[in-house]
Amino acid sequence: MDENKPSDKYFDEPQVQVVQTGENPQIVQKKKIKPGFYVLLTLFLLGLIGFGIFAFYQYFNNGNFPGKISQKILPTQDVKVEKFKSIDEFKAYLAEIETASNYYGLGVRELSIPSSDTGVALAPGANFGNAKLDQAASRVSETNVQVEGIDEADIVKTDGKSIYYSPATFYYGRELPLPLMEAKPGSSFLPPDMLKPQTKVIKAFPVNELGLTTNIDKTGNLYVSGNKLVIISANEIWGFDISDSANPKQVWEFKLDENNSILSSRLFRGRIYIVSQRFIDPQKPCPIPLMTGAAKLEIGCAEIYHPIQVVPSDTTYTFLTIDTESGSVEKKVSFIGSTSSTTVYMSPNAIYLAWAYSKSPVGFYYNFFKEEGQDLLAKDILNKLQKLESYDISESSKTMELGVILEKYFSGLSNDERKRIENEMQNRLKGYTKKHFREYEKTQIVKITTDKLEVGANGEIPGSVLNQFSMDEYNGNLRVATTLSGRVDFSSGESANDVYVLDEELKVVGSIMDLGLSERIYSARFIQDKGYVVTFKQIDPFYVLDLSDPKNPRKAGELKIPGYSSYLHPISNNLVLGVGQEGANVKLSLFDVANPANPLELSKYNMDAYWTEVSESYHAFLLDTKHEVFFLPAGQDGYIFSYKENELKLDRVVTGINAQRAIYLEDFMYIIGDAKIVVLNENDWSEVNNLSF
Repeated sequence: MDENKPSDKYFDEPQVQVVQTGENPQIVQKKKIKPGFYVLLTLFLLGLIGFGIFAFYQYFNNGNFPGKISQKILPTQDVKVEKFKSIDEFKAYLAEIETASNYYGLGVRELSIPSSDTGVALAPGANFGNAKLDQAASRVSETNVQVEGIDEADIVKTDGKSIYYSPATFYYGRELPLPLMEAKPGSSFLPPDMLKPQTKVIKAFPVNELGLTTNIDKTGNLYVSGNKLVIISANEIWGFDISDSANPKQVWEFKLDENNSILSSRLFRGRIYIVSQRFIDPQKPCPIPLMTGAAKLEIGCAEIYHPIQVVPSDTTYTFLTIDTESGSVEKKVSFIGSTSSTTVYMSPNAIYLAWAYSKSPVGFYYNFFKEEGQDLLAKDILNKLQKLESYDISESSKTMELGVILEKYFSGLSNDERKRIENEMQNRLKGYTKKHFREYEKTQIVKITTDKLEVGANGEIPGSVLNQFSMDEYNGNLRVATTLSGRVDFSSGESANDVYVLDEELKVVGSIMDLGLSERIYSARFIQDKGYVVTFKQIDPFYVLDLSDPKNPRKAGELKIPGYSSYLHPISNNLVLGVGQEGANVKLSLFDVANPANPLELSKYNMDAYWTEVSESYHAFLLDTKHEVFFLPAGQDGYIFSYKENELKLDRVVTGINAQRAIYLEDFMYIIGDAKIVVLNENDWSEVNNLSF
């Protein structure tokens, strides 16, 4: 395994502690199992050899569960949804979840929202080109987003005249005043900008007038829509009129209740689509206070959707639209789900929210005994298990009862018989789990229509989703790439990667199975009828997928190279750029995908940098197709690469500014750092201006 590969939960070795009981294993006694045997049997279920069958009972009695097990392709379950009728019905639903809460596996993958004297210097002999002095630039870059036409919030925005920059709240680039001990009582040693972060309004065009215009006393991720600047923090949104950018005026405010937070957002056709989340209060799950202040707003019990099938749920998600002109809430809809591996993807037609969970073990073990272990149990025990499976009781009650049934049976066996059954079960379970793990490692997906903001469909597929680029809607179908760990609880099963095609009702119509066995997905990108997936463990298989027939998707080709790409960006119809890692350094790869059956790495560049912001935020990437270059920050510096003639070449480096983002206006590229902007002429990469703030 590559020692430089990022830590990964799928490939960590299981951590196990074996406790000695002091009992003589040769003595056969019918008695209750002691705690030491609980651990031994848990080890057996992890696939290790040499422990007794009594551990099997104790595994259940201790509330353990197999999180992930294996099988061939399964159709999407028909997961219907409906609204709660009352708070009592909501509480009853939560009670059913609570009884089974120890038997579900959850994990979290979250989106995050990021949380300053002025000096201007002109470079000698600065070449400003033919920029006009009285209007905005006509060639203006946009934030790098997943779906063209759907904007995403970021720390930098431009309207062609000004740059709006909301830097992180951490303080960089200035020394603390000395001596510190001279600070007055009650004052802070921290710099003022760190105490009071601000969004900066910077005149950017024409380039020779570069300067700090003003500061706004709010900070967060930004949108620019017409003459409105929208600033989004963790639970507040502000709208500013920037008709006169030198004097921005706050015209509206949206404040969520203190227990709500903003998970994700998009800007589409003058409306901001917000996904907020709030952990469910079991004592008072509804109504949910959503907004405070004069515009108080709450979500009633009868407005909240839930799956009819009880699945792990700890959070209420609310989707709402806000008019950028007035700040008014136009539509809203709420749905309960889980915080486990939560992913938000939006197309022009719908918002998709996905989260992962693992199912209960009772059905798995009943099916195992029924299908492959009937000779391991007495017939009357199998009959009892069949009845147990049919009972309308909670999963926790079923699991406890299963443990009681098995204890009574196995405690009456001799050591020799227990050892025989132990070996048989170990052997058969390995094969059974390999065929059935997709039944127990799931991702739920809810579809919210963008026009009416209604629940359009709800579905379920095997595996878990890496990020929003693992989802894509095309011609009415949703394509989703997932990773399955292949584990039973903490055992070292073989991971697998799948791609599913779902129709408008979120039912599976096609799939590609078992990409990169024993690896996991590091990046994915869907572009029209093609898909690109990178998996990794020791080498980087770059897969090209043919998705032209939704009912018969197929792997068209693959390329195996060292390292991996954590972000894929389409450069043109036949070129895809990969940004990732090889060993300890950032690696760039230019892939030729003109022939899907034979993808090629045309060029690669190993940077003298250990990390790039693009790996964490693709918004930091900028592509300029006119000049055939792209920008990315790495370490403290900003790098500009050319891909002319299909060769990656380093054109320019801007050092020492802790580069965060870049934009272009006309033929000027603005490299934006924590406390400085450097402007380059893209025709010769000379520095024409800079601004420190």
